Amino acid sequence: MAHIEREPDATIIEFPTNGVAGPLRRGADGVLRYGDLHPALTELLDLRVHAFTNREAVVEVGGPRLTYRELWHSASRIAGGLQDRGIGYGDRVAVHMPTGARWVQAFLGALLSGAVPVLVPDALPGAVADRVIADSRADFVLGPDGPLPDSTAYIDDGAALADPALLCYTGTAVRQPVPAGVELTNENLLSAVSSVVGALGLPVDGIRNLVLLPLAHASGCVDQLLPTFAVGGTVVLAPGARSLAEVLLAERVDTVSATPRIFAGLVPELRASQVGAGVRRISKACHRSERAAAAAPATLTAALRGLFPGARQWSVWGATETSGIGLMVDDTELADAESTLGFAFGGTELALAGPQAGVGRGELLCRGPNVSRRYWNDPDASAARFSGSWFHTGDLVSIDADGLVRAEPGRRVSGW
Repeated sequence: MAHIEREPDATIIEFPTNGVAGPLRRGADGVLRYGDLHPALTELLDLRVHAFTNREAVVEVGGPRLTYRELWHSASRIAGGLQDRGIGYGDRVAVHMPTGARWVQAFLGALLSGAVPVLVPDALPGAVADRVIADSRADFVLGPDGPLPDSTAYIDDGAALADPALLCYTGTAVRQPVPAGVELTNENLLSAVSSVVGALGLPVDGIRNLVLLPLAHASGCVDQLLPTFAVGGTVVLAPGARSLAEVLLAERVDTVSATPRIFAGLVPELRASQVGAGVRRISKACHRSERAAAAAPATLTAALRGLFPGARQWSVWGATETSGIGLMVDDTELADAESTLGFAFGGTELALAGPQAGVGRGELLCRGPNVSRRYWNDPDASAARFSGSWFHTGDLVSIDADGLVRAEPGRRVSGW
C-alpha cells in the first residue's frame, strides 16, 4: 500500500453511512456512536463475569486455566495491590511481559485499579521498550518476573465513556525512535468490541478462540481478547506450543485469530495433520504492515479454505488509532484478496483526501466511535494526523461505488 504526503488544502470526499439503524446514532459532531454502551469497560466485563462465572475465561496451553470467577478474583487482588502502592484513577501502569494467562491477569488488574494500562510489546528491543515506558510516564510496571501485586480485592467503578482506558503504542504515526502512544477511551474500546461482536455474529454459547496475535497490540487485545470475553467465550493462548494441531483438538478450538503471516507459517503443519474440521471462524488481522506478507493473501485464503472447510474467513484491517478495526471483508470466496482491504463496518465511516478523491482514489481517512482523539503527550503528531473528527491514515487506497476499499500499489506502510 502506498504512503502519501498530505497536502494542507487537499480535497476531501466523504463516504457517509446511509440508513443508520440499530444502536448507532449520529452525534452532533457528525460521528456515529453506539447508544447502548456500558459506562466503562470494567462494567461490561463485571457483568459477563457474573453471567459466565464457571466458564473457562482463559486457557494457557501448558499453564494456568482460569474460569471467569478465578480470573476476576485474581485481577481484583492485583488491583488491590496496586492501590496499596499508591496507584489510582488515571495513573498509568505498564504491562510488559510475554503473552499468557499472567498477561491477562496483569492487564485486567491494572484496569480494575482505575489505572490506564500501557501495553508494551514483549518483542520490542529492550532499549525501545524502556523508551516506551519512559514516554508513557508509567507510575508502575508489571513485568514478567516475581509475584504480581496482591492485596484485598478492589474494583474501581468511577470511569466514564470519555475517559482514557488504554494506551497502545504504534510505530506508524511518526518517523522517530520512540513509537507514538495512542490514547483509547472506554468509548473507543466498547465501540470496537460491539462492532466486532456484531459483524462476526459471535454467539454466547461459549466460543473457544485460539488467539495467536500479540496481546500487547490492539488487534490482539481490543479485537480478540475483549470481544471473546464480551460473549462469555474462552481465550486460548499457546505461547511456545510445540504442536498447534494438537491444541486445536485438545482445546476444542472453533475460532482462530492471527495475522496472514502467522497463518502462512502454520499451513504446512496443519496440512499434514488435517485437524481443522471443528473450526468455524478464521479471523485474519490485516494491519497496515500485513498486506505484503510472504504468502499472497489469495493463495493463503485458498489454503485455509482447504484446511478449515467448515470455517468462514474474515480479514479485518485497522490501525492502532482506530482500535485495530475499521474495514472488514468476508474473504471465504474472495477472488482478489491481494488488494482488497474491505468495507467499513460498525460505526466506522470513510473519506478520501487528495486531488483524485473525486474519482475514488486518495488518502484514506477514518472516523467513528472507535477512533482515537489524539496521541499521548504529542500535540504536533496529533495535529498532523487528526483533523476534526477524521484520522488521516497516510495510506493510498481506492473506494468503488459499493464502498469496497482496495490498497493501491506502492510502498508498503511499515508498522507493528
